[in-house]
Amino acid sequence: MNCKATPVTPNSDMPAKADAIADFLKGLANPHRLLILCALGDGERNVSELIEVTGIAPTSMSQHLAKLKAEGILGVRREHRSLFYFIAHDAARAVMGVLYDNFCRKD
Repeated sequence: MNCKATPVTPNSDMPAKADAIADFLKGLANPHRLLILCALGDGERNVSELIEVTGIAPTSMSQHLAKLKAEGILGVRREHRSLFYFIAHDAARAVMGVLYDNFCRKD
């Protein structure tokens, strides 16, 4: 069987995209933020649920949610006085799907 790889020509936008991708991954590469994103792997949750599931302190949770939201990774839905967070970024949802299946899911 011949398994010859087809060469890929890099896109001319790759240097700029590489910087953006590295920044995106830095946003995910934090243990607390990964816990939050794993908790959201089952669907949206409010802040109280996220604190309970992750054990992250409320002040720290607020900072991490704000960062993830500012980076466009999380979206928020308001229902009366409660805010429900969800993974809004398509790439983050795809990456977290793989991470969730391999590391977050209870067996």
